[in-house]
Amino acid sequence: MNTTTVKLRRSRTDRMVAGVCGGIAKMFGMDAALVRILLVAATLLGFGTGAILYLVAWAVVPEE
Repeated sequence: MNTTTVKLRRSRTDRMVAGVCGGIAKMFGMDAALVRILLVAATLLGFGTGAILYLVAWAVVPEE
């Protein structure tokens, strides 16, 4: 039985600020622009929750 573990890493190539959205997009096989749009929507509609989660991920998630 072969199982592949996908780990969240900040992207070095697909980044705007810290590479968190690029890493999430790579992990889920999505477009990074869509992840960024979802993050902005979460930030605006969630009273800043998206921005706080981004900053935490920036500090916690290692770079690839």
